[in-house]
Amino acid sequence: MKKIPLDIVALSHSVTQSHNYAVVLGETNGSRRLPIVIGGFEAQAIAVAMERMTPNRPLTHDLFKNALETFEVELKEVVINNLLDGIFYARLVCIKDGALIEIDSRTSDALAMAVRFDCPIFTYEFILDAAGVILEDPEEEDLAPAETRPVATGGGSARSGNSLSTYSMEELNKLLEEVLANEDYEKAAQIRDELNKRKSDQ
Repeated sequence: MKKIPLDIVALSHSVTQSHNYAVVLGETNGSRRLPIVIGGFEAQAIAVAMERMTPNRPLTHDLFKNALETFEVELKEVVINNLLDGIFYARLVCIKDGALIEIDSRTSDALAMAVRFDCPIFTYEFILDAAGVILEDPEEEDLAPAETRPVATGGGSARSGNSLSTYSMEELNKLLEEVLANEDYEKAAQIRDELNKRKSDQ
């Protein structure tokens, strides 16, 4: 069966399930999109890796990556290989001493590992046929850029969300250190976005 390469094109709140998030995978050489609902923890794990943040302590997926590397296991690719009753299934395709090893995985965990190993993500035609959506305008890329992170809910300081624009650069950098120390990686991603936006505007 031919494998179809995918890229992560968006990561945001799920519009259908308020307490979950959605990761949107895009067909590398086409206009189809594959939205997958994932949990908040998994969304954070993907966002942290996409943002290249370094947690104070290893997250679960970082620990698993370190274990694989310690035992010289290479993650070659991630394959979303089935869709049953609305649930996606995936596997990690690894290489150890020249031998191919396949490990069953939840799709959200597989994607979190793929981002960490910078390895390709694939699926099959029948899955895209069943659950994929087609962009009306292939030239439009307004779903969200690959850097899009989940929006933090609740908590935070009195000046949160869009009001980050009221902070000075010095305050933002200080706040970034604080939220990283508290392991609030979703908030850290928002602050990074604001810092990067201001740097690009300079």
